This record gives sequence, C-alpha cells and structure tokens, in this order.
Amino acid sequence: MRKLGCFALMAVLVAAVALFVVIQGWGGAGPNPRTLTFQVAQGASLSSTARELEKAGAIDSASRFRLLARLFGSGAPIKAGEYRIPAKLSPADILKMLQGGKTLQRLVVVPEGWPSVLVQDALGRAQGLTGPAPLPAEGAVLPDSYAFQRGDTRQSVADRMEGAMRSYLAQAWAKRKPNIAVNTPQEAIILASIVEKETGKPSERRLVAAVYSNRLRRGMPLQADPTVIYPITKGRPLGRRILRSELDAKNGYNTYASAGLPIGPIANPGRASIDAVLDPEQSPALYFVADGSGGHVFANTLAEHNANVAKWREFRRVNGI
Repeated sequence: MRKLGCFALMAVLVAAVALFVVIQGWGGAGPNPRTLTFQVAQGASLSSTARELEKAGAIDSASRFRLLARLFGSGAPIKAGEYRIPAKLSPADILKMLQGGKTLQRLVVVPEGWPSVLVQDALGRAQGLTGPAPLPAEGAVLPDSYAFQRGDTRQSVADRMEGAMRSYLAQAWAKRKPNIAVNTPQEAIILASIVEKETGKPSERRLVAAVYSNRLRRGMPLQADPTVIYPITKGRPLGRRILRSELDAKNGYNTYASAGLPIGPIANPGRASIDAVLDPEQSPALYFVADGSGGHVFANTLAEHNANVAKWREFRRVNGI
C-alpha cells in the first residue's frame, strides 16, 4: 500500500511538473530573438497562421500552439492584418494580439501647408502601399495623419485624404460667419492656402486672414509672396530671393501683378487656416511684415507699414540676415 501511495504521489508530481512546463511554454518568453512584422491573410485559419508563425520563428511548434490555444485561449477568431511582434513575445500574448486585431499602424503624414507635389512624394515613399502615387488637385487634401494597411493602394489613401477635405470644408462652410470676403468654398480654400503659407503662428492666422479679407473687399492686390513662388516651383521651396521679373509676371497666381484671388490654391491648408478665413479677426489692418521673432507686426495705414518695414530692414542688417 505504501508503494502504491508513493507511485501515486510521484505521478501527481510528474503531472504537476509537466503542467508547469506546458504553462511556462505557453505564457513564457517565445523563441523570436528580434521584433518582426507578420501578415495574417484575410480568411486565414488558426492552423495556417500557426504554421506561418513557426516558419517566421515566432513560436517553436505550430501543433503545440494550436493545442494550447484551444486549451488556454479565449476561442475568439484571429483577425487579418499586419502585426508587429516584439522579440520574445509569448505564444499566449501572440494569440491575444491576433485575436484583438492590434495591427501595425502605417501612416502617411501630410503637414499643414504642404503642396500636392509633396503629398504625391509622400505617397510614393510609403512602404507597403501599392500602385502609382497620384497627384491630388492642389487644395484638395486635408492635412492629417492617414493610417493604412500593407497592400492598400496609394490611390485609395489619396481618395481618403480628399474625402476628409470635402467633409471638413462642408462642415466649416456651414458655420461660416456672415459678410466674409469669400463667396464659395473653393474661394475659401484658395485664401486659406495663402494664410497657411504666410504664417506659421496659430495666434496670427485670423489676423492674417483679416488683412487679406480687407484687401479683397477694397480691390487691393493681396501682394502675397507665396503666390509668386507657386507657379515657379509648384509649392516646393524656391531657395532664393524672388526676382523682379517674377513679381511682375502675370500668370493667374501672382497677387502682385493682379488684384483678387489667384486662380487656384497654392497649398493644402489645414483646419485652422480654413476656420480663420471663414471667421477672420475683426480688424482694419491692411498690411503686415515680419517682426524678427517668427511672427509679424500689423498696420492699418501705409505710413505705419513703411515704418515697420524700415524696422525690419534694420533688424536684418544688424543681424546679418
């Protein structure tokens, strides 16, 4: 009887050790020495995914993974997508990741004020997208960060960028203030693109919008340098000073040579610049010039403006700009 008791105790101990080893293998560190990306195809089964995980080195055994997933997993289905699996992630946590759908987020980032040629460049560089990179119409893209999955087309991401702009512009236009200087949503985008390029300070946007709105109402030329540069570079940096001949050129964009708005946007404006045009500051200002601090100083009269320009030129001379 004592021998039977000892055998039974040993059996229990062996079973306990075996269970401990199994649990450790399920919840302990996995074999993968480095972070890897892993794709679960649409409609893939747990069995086929386990085989691919074994091939990738994320787990030791596909058959053991399937068995332990059935014993200890939640039973929820795995979800298609691209995943980033950290080094040494346990089989249990891999299953939770695949069931939770915590896919790798790939982004195309469009900063405020980018021209469409730079949007096209960003789409072309984005790894994981397929197909050619389209050139969106200028002003048609809403600056933002756009997530995509490996295998998405560049055209589909561009379509979402343009859809976001249409949606936001419609909402903003519906909330516009009365008696603004623009008559259509397209005119709002054109003026917002100029505001976007003229100031990088959020606190100035509505005041810059007020200056250009006041000039439009008076029939004064907007005299915005970025509109001179746009037909030369399509929005890329000029890299030099504007030439006199370029200031005099009549090309539909140059707001020194012609009064009114240019024939189209010169960039893709962000939400804040669109809002500024549709709700500008209540100000009589007609002029502004750089103040040396990254912002601008505003003036109501030409005499005030000329004095501000003289101060700016002196600042540049003293600082060797």
